[in-house]
Amino acid sequence: MAYYAAVLHMLDPVKNQEVRSRHIEYLEQLQRAGKVWGRGPFADGSGGLVVYIADSWEEAQQLAKSDPHVREGSRRLELREWQAIF
Repeated sequence: MAYYAAVLHMLDPVKNQEVRSRHIEYLEQLQRAGKVWGRGPFADGSGGLVVYIADSWEEAQQLAKSDPHVREGSRRLELREWQAIF
């Protein structure tokens, strides 16, 4: 199990509003399944961050690329493995 930080850079604020409810629903489902550690928007409106919990890079990519914001092009995905220190 590893942590992966998905930075979701804002591309289209209008489309973002249209997709937002599907994005939140998707992440809430993954959070209930134990696949999301944390999530939230950036205060400056430039996008947001999701920290996924996955067994592999491939799984993390699949989870992140399935986000409605990424699929529908309202945000651009930047995914990195995160070495969490708690």
